[in-house]
Amino acid sequence: MAGALTIQLENVRFFAAHGLYKEEAQLGNEFEIDVSITYKAPKNIVGNIEETVDYVKVYKLIEAIMQQQQALLETCAMLITDHIHQQFPFVKQVSITIRKIHAPITNFAGRVGVTYSKRFK
Repeated sequence: MAGALTIQLENVRFFAAHGLYKEEAQLGNEFEIDVSITYKAPKNIVGNIEETVDYVKVYKLIEAIMQQQQALLETCAMLITDHIHQQFPFVKQVSITIRKIHAPITNFAGRVGVTYSKRFK
């Protein structure tokens, strides 16, 4: 039985204008993203980039989607997941966490975020 490979991008930072509030769209915010992409490993040892998930392409895909203003982080997470699967149809699972570094909550210390996971057949 073949194993599985997981490609990860962790603590990737973007500045974007996601949020429900007008101030968020005007001022923007910092976001931190972790993404984990799993697929069935080929029988032979991976020898070139076409046999795996190219993390440079994943980064550029995430970057493009993060620049499209959304009200909810859930929307961003779901869009990124679906676009990853479209670009790499052999992917079996994507898990993504998006954290908003400076939440617009009075007297709040910490970060808020969302995690979305999806399995593909």
